[in-house]
Amino acid sequence: MCDEHTEQDNEQGFSAGRLSRRGFGAMSIAALAACTTAPPNPEMVTEREVQITTPDGVIDAHYVAPAAGKWPAVLVWPDIMGLRPAFRLMANRLAKSGYAVLTVNPFYRLAKGQVFDATTEKFSDPPVRTRLVALMGPTVGNPENTKKDAIAAVAWLDQQAEVDTSKGIGTTGYCMGGPLVMRTMAFVPDRVKAGGSFHGGGLATAAPTSPHLLVPQMKAKAVLIAVAQNDDKQDTTVKEKVKAAFDAKSIPAEVEVYPAEHGWCPPDSQVFDQVQADRAWARLLATFEKGLV
Repeated sequence: MCDEHTEQDNEQGFSAGRLSRRGFGAMSIAALAACTTAPPNPEMVTEREVQITTPDGVIDAHYVAPAAGKWPAVLVWPDIMGLRPAFRLMANRLAKSGYAVLTVNPFYRLAKGQVFDATTEKFSDPPVRTRLVALMGPTVGNPENTKKDAIAAVAWLDQQAEVDTSKGIGTTGYCMGGPLVMRTMAFVPDRVKAGGSFHGGGLATAAPTSPHLLVPQMKAKAVLIAVAQNDDKQDTTVKEKVKAAFDAKSIPAEVEVYPAEHGWCPPDSQVFDQVQADRAWARLLATFEKGLV
């Protein structure tokens, strides 16, 4: 999960010439544009910046939904680089597929607004990494904070005119958002019925707060766990523990290692992989179609 070994692997590939810094800037623009490619028969959408009150303060968030009708809701947990243009574009793409999408700033307790600019910063730069890891602590390190945030976000979604409350809610997360997806499914089980984790880390650990130990609390109908190949190499047993936990609960879970590097899904990532990102996106839509009924 955005750890030192994974980021070193990614940075070595970056520095080895697979993509120059100048090339990355150009690729980011192209990739971001590609992410906005509309699905077949896209819905017209409207979006706005919103605020959600929690016991610990006010979450700043982005909300986008089809302009007419009622739709299943989705709660998105960004990666360690936080809420930024790439995630707004991903949310728009999901909304055009027929979902009311809320993407939260997971760092609101310590910082409001955008905390990382992919066009000028690298996570692997020590000052940037130190700053973002410090922001991550209260979110990932404290399951009770996730619980408060998830409950507040789901309650907010259920109050929106565009949300079909007769349908289950989905949740997705990237990098550090992976364990937050697991917690959300466990902490709001009566509403959250499907989840997708992409290159998520820390899904199965030796700690008593390990996310995979929360599976017995879930009532999900479909789950997608998309694993980065370099994450898997660090500990090949994680995917097996996660799959076993879902199997024990009889929750359908697709757990697969993708031939892509940690961080391959967000279009502003320096290891963005268009082919594998599109594949993962298709599996996410299939997961929601199955689970949010």
